[in-house]
Amino acid sequence: MISSAITPQDRLEFRVVSDPLPARPAASLGAIANNGQDAPLLEVRGLRKAYGGLEAVSGVDLDLRHGQITGLIGPNGAGKTTLLNVISGLDRATAGRVLFLGADIGVLPQHQLATRGLVRTFQISRELGQLTVLENLLLARPRQTGEKLVGLFARGRRVRQEEEAAVEIARVALLKVNLWRLADAPAATLSGGQKKLLELSRALMLKPRLMLLDEPAAGVASALEEVLVTTIRALAKEGVDFLIVEHDLDVVAALCDHVYVMAAGRVLTEGPFSQVVGDARVVEAYLGLKA
Repeated sequence: MISSAITPQDRLEFRVVSDPLPARPAASLGAIANNGQDAPLLEVRGLRKAYGGLEAVSGVDLDLRHGQITGLIGPNGAGKTTLLNVISGLDRATAGRVLFLGADIGVLPQHQLATRGLVRTFQISRELGQLTVLENLLLARPRQTGEKLVGLFARGRRVRQEEEAAVEIARVALLKVNLWRLADAPAATLSGGQKKLLELSRALMLKPRLMLLDEPAAGVASALEEVLVTTIRALAKEGVDFLIVEHDLDVVAALCDHVYVMAAGRVLTEGPFSQVVGDARVVEAYLGLKA
């Protein structure tokens, strides 16, 4: 069993991800680039979500384009997580449309969205604690021949080949977040920051085009927050796009090319981070102070 304790040397190693098995060729995570298409990757039009008489999201419009890390910020109760829930298929909109790669996805469940490349992580990590880090990733791989008994017995060789390929893809994903050395550790033994990195690597098993991250830095120690930011930047360079809900404005400033600000269920303003944080309406929404 590999130890999961974090030493000062580990913190240093987190900053430079190196392959502990250089003799083995790295596997590709798949074609995740959007090939530079001009059309928006994700379009949200007039989105509304009501719970009884309370409208949590009130006519929101968003445009996410390939090649950008997009931030979604706002005070508590602004409707950010509700919006993420609707986009990710966890909840149904009361009105409006969500288009992903030009297709209306408003009625699709989460698992179908994941196969299309739209993947969601949560503020509270949802690892399977008694399984190892590697096993958590292998469970995420889609369309496994061995899932059905007929496939398991009739195509034994194919099942073995798929499993070997999945382990290699998982190895590469874990290398990207420097968790491969903990592949045999129970997921429950990871720190809060490591569990967030585990969620990122598990999402990579689905070959995402767009990842929706709900407060990825929440509860993460400063040493691993830097690793998280570096990892997201690296994945963005490889062609994965991000929509990030985050309260830590330092993280937003470090990551996001474009930021939407929500308040009371609506988009208050949008633009580069330096622009939106200077907006008097944003200051009032966050602090209740009029500039």
